[in-house]
Amino acid sequence: MPSIFSRIVAREIPADIVFENDRVIAFRDIAPQAPVHLLVVPKSQNFANVAELAAADPELLAEVVSTAQQLAAEHANGEFRLVFNSGETAGQTVFHVHAHVLAGGLSESSLA
Repeated sequence: MPSIFSRIVAREIPADIVFENDRVIAFRDIAPQAPVHLLVVPKSQNFANVAELAAADPELLAEVVSTAQQLAAEHANGEFRLVFNSGETAGQTVFHVHAHVLAGGLSESSLA
């Protein structure tokens, strides 16, 4: 079954997309935890978490991180927190690997 992120990639669900290329898409989180809260998502649904992505396709992981840095430069003067939640008890709710780019007015509650 396609994840919500795969459905965004397929344009079945609308999103405020801020970046897209052949392998990665980035959009604004619908429940932001900081003034800047973007999600960077590989278009492939093959990896549930960052450890799986790192083991199987380190180049794609590097592209996710590079995209996060580029977006932070554009949206947050280059300063940001990059968070990957891995597992339900760690706060992961969508099991399609994704990075949270958080910036501006961060608090401890933004770690989820």
